[in-house]
Parts: sequence; structure tokens; C-alpha cells
Amino acid sequence: MAEKNPRRVKTKASGLDTPLSARGRFWPRLSPNPDAFGSATEKFARFMGTPQFLLWMTIFCVLWLLWNTLAPQAWRFDSAAMGFTALTLMLSLQASYAAPLLLLAQNRQDDRDRVSLTEDRSRAERNLTDTEYLTREIASLRLAMRDVATRDFVRSELRNVLEELLEEREGVEDPEAKRRRERERERFERAGRDERDREEKDRR
Repeated sequence: MAEKNPRRVKTKASGLDTPLSARGRFWPRLSPNPDAFGSATEKFARFMGTPQFLLWMTIFCVLWLLWNTLAPQAWRFDSAAMGFTALTLMLSLQASYAAPLLLLAQNRQDDRDRVSLTEDRSRAERNLTDTEYLTREIASLRLAMRDVATRDFVRSELRNVLEELLEEREGVEDPEAKRRRERERERFERAGRDERDREEKDRR
């Protein structure tokens, strides 16, 4: 028997996962760079708000009017009798294009202000977080420093312990020495309190 060759059946569902190629156009699709176009329009809008633009525009209009009024009839290209129709049309076109250009420049400025405001807000939040962290650390450090014994306090305690050991070893209790020891202890305790007060004031 002759083996039949299987034929591939084409269906409408075949190739649905493959995108179709772009259809040809009579003219290419215009896709200007938004950043470059926006920057150019913004520069032109800024120039329109300068005294130089007003000066050059005034000179252009004056020359246009003088040429079409004083020049020979054959050289004129705009009729003064009809109210300078060409000049009026040019100024109207300029005004119609100036408004969108100004709006584009304003939109770009609003976008920059929005981004700057977002960055300032995030920076302020980070600064606030860092400040709160430093405040907590300083407070914990103050609490830890309160429990630290000062040098004079440790020295007075060691001296008192040494005197007690010496008296116990000698077995003699001299009233004068006892009073002197008590005064010395009070003096060292007072000095220790004064030093702790100074340290707390410095930390504040």
C-alpha cells in the first residue's frame, strides 16, 4: 500500500500567537521626540516673553507697513487698501500657535515642579526619620550615663572601704578619726553630686 502523505491543514486559528506585520503606509508615521520637542517649544515660549522678541516683532511690522505703503506699486505684496490682509493673517497664525506653545511650556514647568515637590517631600521625610532616630539614641545615652559612677564617687567609696578595713584591723575606734572620716565622706559625696549635676546640665 502506498503511504499517504499527511497534508497540513491551515485553519484560521493558526498563527494567532504571531503578530502581524505592519501594513504599509503612503507616508511615514511622525513620531517626534517628546523631550526634544518640548525643550524647543519651551525655549521658543521663553523667547516670546522677552523684550528682544517684542523689539524684533515691532521692527518687522513697521518695515512691513512702510514697504507696502511707500514702495512702488509693483513691489508691494500686501494691499494697504484692504487693511494689510497678509500681515493680519500672519499675526493671527502667530497668536494661534503662541497659545499652545505657552501651554506646553507651562505643562513642562508644572511637571518639573511636581517632581521637585515629590523629591523635597521624600527628603523631608528622611530628615525627620533621621532626627527621630538621633533623638532616641541621645535619650537612651542619657539614661545610660545616669547609671555610670563618676570618678570622684568611686574614689571616695574606695577610700571609705580602705579606712574601714584599717580601723577593723587596728581594732581602735578614735572619735576624732571617725568625725574626720564622716566629714571626708560628706565632702566627697557632695563633690560627686556636684559633678553629676554638671554632667546633666552639659548633656541638656
